[in-house]
Amino acid sequence: MSSTHAQDIPCAPMIPSAPTVPPSSYQEILTNTTKGIDEFRTYTRDEDTPDRVVEHYRDMRAYQTVEFYDRMEKKYSFENGTYRKLMTIEEAFVELENYIDASDPDLDLPNLLHLLQTAEGIRKAQHPDWLQLTGLIHDMGKIMFLWGDAHDGQDGYSTNGKQWALGGDTFVVGCRIPDEAVVFPEFNTLNPDMHDPRYNTIYGIYEPHCGLDALKFAWGHDEYMYRMLVANDCKLPREALDMIRYHSAYPWHDKGAYTHLMKEEDKERMKWVQLFNKFDLYTKDGGNDLRGEKLKDLWPHYQGLLEKYGLSGKLKW
Repeated sequence: MSSTHAQDIPCAPMIPSAPTVPPSSYQEILTNTTKGIDEFRTYTRDEDTPDRVVEHYRDMRAYQTVEFYDRMEKKYSFENGTYRKLMTIEEAFVELENYIDASDPDLDLPNLLHLLQTAEGIRKAQHPDWLQLTGLIHDMGKIMFLWGDAHDGQDGYSTNGKQWALGGDTFVVGCRIPDEAVVFPEFNTLNPDMHDPRYNTIYGIYEPHCGLDALKFAWGHDEYMYRMLVANDCKLPREALDMIRYHSAYPWHDKGAYTHLMKEEDKERMKWVQLFNKFDLYTKDGGNDLRGEKLKDLWPHYQGLLEKYGLSGKLKW
């Protein structure tokens, strides 16, 4: 078993951790009062889950492989100053305005609204400004749809477009997909890597306790946005970068999978991702539209945070 993956991925900048309060001291707040906690993330093959969501996870499980990850890693590389487009965060928001996440059973509205609701939920709970900004930008990696297509699961232009490499719960490729930790486990057999002895064992290509950053999670907006932020030398703390990079890894942070691959320090990192997840999930509310005039009132606050953390002006995407 071996993996050189950790050597290929850009490391997070060596910025001191910003939090002064441990995760356990943060209050749990359900900012969406229209739904109960048990009404979120309903993944069943019946009328409770939209057909588009079931189809999304069938495709994701079938096509997210080691080969696909490696191909996307090359396509979206930032090595040697490479990038696809220069845009400000504001310009990227304009591009994302009409993007709807096909994998989300809880919100059938533009992704921009979800980002605003997450950020404002965190702000209302009086969490640090770096965490508020993390909420605002955490899903912006879905901007990949500008350069993707349906074949690669990155179609954000078409109604019900294929988006299996943009959003959805991510699992580790290169080792066995854990039936007990993923939604729709019946689709696991569709993945060709699960029929390849190099990849279908519990360790696969990885060493025991190699650490979170050595793992190849299914390619999507999380990994792309993490790399984009590192490439632009942002000043967000490591906790923020972890939240952005691993918030879709539900088999890991929600179901406890991959402990045999984790380092001891990854346990503490998981707590921060779990904290962020409360706001990512429970602030989704179709009745709370923060766009239009409300956005004009809110934006000066977030513009200041973008400047503070090195994300103002034209950025490499």
